[in-house]
Amino acid sequence: MPLSEQEQRLLDEMERHLMSNDTDVVSAPSRALSYRNIVLGSILVLAGLGALVVGVSIGFNTGFLGIAVGVLGFLLMVGGVIFAVTPTRGSAPLSKSAPRARAPRAAGSSFMDRMNDRWDRRREGP
Repeated sequence: MPLSEQEQRLLDEMERHLMSNDTDVVSAPSRALSYRNIVLGSILVLAGLGALVVGVSIGFNTGFLGIAVGVLGFLLMVGGVIFAVTPTRGSAPLSKSAPRARAPRAAGSSFMDRMNDRWDRRREGP
């Protein structure tokens, strides 16, 4: 069943809007992850996994000691993941291009265009 003319226009507008905003998402500055942090975080996760397995295996015989080792292993795993995915403080953003200036839109622009303009002005600051 073919789309009506209004549905086709709406679909075309949504596609244009998506294409214009897709470049904004791709060019958004983000911090680079450190290879060193990823390796050390992975080692911490593996050590925590080992401690968790040891804690569970000795937990059947000793009780509290096994639970403590298991909880410590779990916390070590969580800390390793957080350490691995946290960017370093001195790392520069991946995108070093200057933010592009947008031309103001016409008064008859769509609601989403006006909201995007407001969002961009708010992000750029005063």
